[in-house]
Amino acid sequence: MRLFQILLFIGFIALSVNTKAQVKNTNLDSLDAYFAKSITDWKVPGMAIGIIKGDSLIFSKGYGFRNIEEGKPVTPQTIFPVASNTKAFTAAAIAILVDEGKLNWDTKVKSILPYFSLYDEYVTEHFTIEDLLSHRSGLKTFSGDLIWYGTTYSREEVVRRARLLKPEYDFRTTFGYSNIMYIAAGEIIAKVSGMSYDDFLKKHFFDELGMKNSYTSINDLKELDNVCTPYNVINDQTIKIELMNWDNIGGAGVINSNIEDMSKWIMLQLAKGTYNNKEIFTSKQSTKMLTPATNFTVSEGYNRMWPSTHFRSYGMGWSLMDYHGYKVVSHSGGYDGVITYSCFVPEANIGFVILTNSTSSLYNPISYKILDAFLSDENKDWSKLFLPYQLKGYIKEENAEKENANDPSLKLKEYAGLYKSEIYGNATIKKKGGKLYVNLLRTNLWEGNAIKYDADTFIVEFTAVPSLPQGNIFFEVESEKVKSFKINIPNPDFHFDEFTFKKIDWVALPEEE
Repeated sequence: MRLFQILLFIGFIALSVNTKAQVKNTNLDSLDAYFAKSITDWKVPGMAIGIIKGDSLIFSKGYGFRNIEEGKPVTPQTIFPVASNTKAFTAAAIAILVDEGKLNWDTKVKSILPYFSLYDEYVTEHFTIEDLLSHRSGLKTFSGDLIWYGTTYSREEVVRRARLLKPEYDFRTTFGYSNIMYIAAGEIIAKVSGMSYDDFLKKHFFDELGMKNSYTSINDLKELDNVCTPYNVINDQTIKIELMNWDNIGGAGVINSNIEDMSKWIMLQLAKGTYNNKEIFTSKQSTKMLTPATNFTVSEGYNRMWPSTHFRSYGMGWSLMDYHGYKVVSHSGGYDGVITYSCFVPEANIGFVILTNSTSSLYNPISYKILDAFLSDENKDWSKLFLPYQLKGYIKEENAEKENANDPSLKLKEYAGLYKSEIYGNATIKKKGGKLYVNLLRTNLWEGNAIKYDADTFIVEFTAVPSLPQGNIFFEVESEKVKSFKINIPNPDFHFDEFTFKKIDWVALPEEE
């Protein structure tokens, strides 16, 4: 038995050596040309890419414009909101606290945050830090995101309101991407460390790695020039978007950074927690974070497209998969008008970061192009393959009144009033001239006209977020009185239909011209 174990171990060593020997020397000039063409084809205003090998940034370049109107180019120093790439920093911050013996991965969340509560008493009492970081809460992907998105709710208040969200799955059975759970993780870091989440990141990562142009609030960017401007492409028009304050998302997505700084972060990951010979977190914790915790199905369709991928999963702060025989670690970040991506391959000792100032999935074909270039002889044009799907996404369809539509049950002024959702908070419906005007309070993002569609269903559009299509607002009318309303806007990011806004009868709102 002992001999078998030794032979098996030798076999693993041989396989590891053989795999690493296959890493290619890549023509960076060819990749450069591919990146430059792709950004034009995909109508993305600006992009920055950095490629890392070991402890060196071997490629670093900006493409296009960080600000179209002023003709300012993207450079490797241009700062972008990296959004959910923050999650890996949050997991690593927890790893530091685990190394310090201040908590464990299986520490119960409620033992640190007494106000933490979810849909079920058992789930609440047994929910661990690892559950927070591996997206297995039972909530569906992006559940409750409208609580924090653009609102004035604090990080703690966002977490407190999660108790009212209804689960989609059984606890610990299915992946459901949750920003709110990462906000809670950030609050745990603050509580255990005795400093704010933001200060913890600055002390342990930004300062230690020399990430001198990384920040945790857009308020820190106001006096800086080399900051990207976000854009959306809608119906062939490139629309400028203002940077939105995401301070209340905390551990789920507050970081703003650039290629030069994010490359240092990737170097830390490749070195399993060590940077410039200083250990930031142990290799043991690195292994833990990069171990599959929640698995995804690799569908037949996915496998036809990527036959070398056999597993896909989420660890803690990182997505995991295999590709061309290598374990690939990655995470994307989505911010309205900005999409970012970071990736590394531990066995190949390579990594890269892609930053774009457009709501576009261009990072996807570019990431596969880079991986193919370093890990295989494949030369597929992923950009050409995916581009038609992206161009369809740039088209925004307009709704119109239904043919042979029924009139509303009531006069428009009867729909006006103050409404309340236990999860979200208050909303108002006002009559303005011949239209209704919707406003979900706590933010100015969800304000828009509601125009007739059919009976007690109206068309609604929130123009402050141009990436969203039009949707519908449904009023429940009983005994000639409005009882409540719900909103449905078909999109992959926000679940408006989680909220039922009930009318508060004793509050009347005046009609506005």
